[in-house]
Amino acid sequence: MSGPTVRVLSLLELLQSHGRLSGTELAARLGVDKRTVRRYIQALEQLGIPVTTEQGCDGGYMLVAGFKLPPMMFTNDETLALSLGLLAAKNLQLADTQAALSSVQAKLERVMPAKLKSRARAVADSIKLMLPTAETGAAGQQLGPLLDAIEQQRSVSIFYAAYQQAPEARQVDPYGLLFRSGRWYMSGYCHLRKELRTFRLDRLLHIELLQQSFNRPTQFNSAEHFTQSLYGMPGNLDVQIVLHTDKHTAAQAMGETASMLKPQADGLLLSTRTDSCYCLAQWLSQLPFDFSIIAPTELKLALQQHAERLLQIARH
Repeated sequence: MSGPTVRVLSLLELLQSHGRLSGTELAARLGVDKRTVRRYIQALEQLGIPVTTEQGCDGGYMLVAGFKLPPMMFTNDETLALSLGLLAAKNLQLADTQAALSSVQAKLERVMPAKLKSRARAVADSIKLMLPTAETGAAGQQLGPLLDAIEQQRSVSIFYAAYQQAPEARQVDPYGLLFRSGRWYMSGYCHLRKELRTFRLDRLLHIELLQQSFNRPTQFNSAEHFTQSLYGMPGNLDVQIVLHTDKHTAAQAMGETASMLKPQADGLLLSTRTDSCYCLAQWLSQLPFDFSIIAPTELKLALQQHAERLLQIARH
């Protein structure tokens, strides 16, 4: 997502926001070396942007006084919202976005009055967001091509490796993207399965933008589709479990999965499917409330085995 042009513009925004920065400071903020910073300074000068260079072992750079873009006005609430959004974006840990995030932060501070600039920096320095950590890897690099496909409403050809399955070629009409619990997902129409499907981007091995176009459903919501798809999870065994708790407590422990629960006289009914009773038993054992397994019998046995294993560990 980031390249030399973006970094040159980020350098300009940093200089406009901070007044003076050394070569070492600019290199650290842009993720490059000091020699590259000097090349970026030369590129700005070639564009007619007046940059003053201070000589020395770690010379500084600044724009000629008065070189400013027209200011924008933000309220306190808008400043807080934008600053928190930047903090959340940094938590996604997408490849090659640090320069872009620094540029956005610099733009905000550059156009703000001193009081709001102080508030924005206070938010950045004093507030920490404990959000689910994003998994690093190729998933973030797929966002650009997929956003192009969604914007242009063009199909994509992908190689997708489902869980414990060999990679398979598919043609998909991408409708939307979702970030949930540290992972990125794409929802769209799968021509192979001839139905709406959700794909994990970290399992997507290849993507190619096709010429074939499609019409994206109006008001499609990838988060709602993901939640609804939980009801139809693939698996060989039907599962029915009664959770002896209330909806609020279940939501705190289970998150979005709680939307699958249906009220019963003695609690909440969870109906789903599974291919691994042992994995489901491990998950159930972490719940902070009691439950009763209605079906299948294999799940009861898996839970018993898991309990016996924990007892053995506790005795040692």
